[in-house]
Amino acid sequence: MNLKDSLKKKKFVVTSEIQAPMGDDDPQELIKSLNRVKGRVDGVSLSEVELEGVVGDSIQTCDLLRKNRFNAIYQTTTRDKNRFQLQRDLTLAHEAGVENLLVFTEDYRISGDSLQESMFFHVDSGKLSSVLDHMKQGQTIDGNALDKKVDFMLGSGVETPWGKNLPKRGMEEMEDMINVGTGYFLTTPIFDLDQFEKFIKQVNTFGVPVIAEVMILRTGGMAKFLNRHFKSGLVPEWAVQKLLKAPDKTRASIELFADTIKGLKDLCQGVHIITIGGEEKLGEYLDAAKLR
Repeated sequence: MNLKDSLKKKKFVVTSEIQAPMGDDDPQELIKSLNRVKGRVDGVSLSEVELEGVVGDSIQTCDLLRKNRFNAIYQTTTRDKNRFQLQRDLTLAHEAGVENLLVFTEDYRISGDSLQESMFFHVDSGKLSSVLDHMKQGQTIDGNALDKKVDFMLGSGVETPWGKNLPKRGMEEMEDMINVGTGYFLTTPIFDLDQFEKFIKQVNTFGVPVIAEVMILRTGGMAKFLNRHFKSGLVPEWAVQKLLKAPDKTRASIELFADTIKGLKDLCQGVHIITIGGEEKLGEYLDAAKLR
């Protein structure tokens, strides 16, 4: 079942995120790790990441995922792309068999399997809408015919304020993306369920499914790094201390993950798991959280 059908049937979906192989990375090692959770995730997203001038081929990796029977989700941004560049990339993604597209509205994103900050800034919804509308009609933006009509399942990232009301501009951006055709919203990482519930109550009026991003924190040092270099308070202090003081770090990490998932099942329609390089251990976390 594809992601669109799973959301339509009100299924609690599970997606995860990987980084496209870079440099001398062996793509088959990535597939080997993912095969451990085959049939347990509804989609695997690929971020566009550049490290020290080396760029991973996310579209080629999407094709590799499809050939190995994974639902690929192509992540992109409109920031540094004009309409022709955006159309080119979306056409290539479609030719690679990609049915799912994910774009972002928040100011930053932790992507792939490293603690890498990727600046996305606000989506140019007008630019995106123009390209998608033409592709849905089977045309390029300059009026030429495409081989076939192209229609992606569109997801849109949204920043989740920590315990604060969603600002008016944030609500307006969500409305803009709904008008473009967003089928679900993906949040920034969730650690505090009470604060997330406040956010959900605000955005439920849109009637669009929300998928909560959950990050696997393996150590207290990782949690402190995120608070220091990404956003202060991203990981609550109680969670940092749980990981720092636990005699069994792995068990504490799994418990933190499982407890978060348990609470989210009553609040939203799915989770998007960020492993930060721990794909080979994802199965253990899914088991603990009773996710398939």
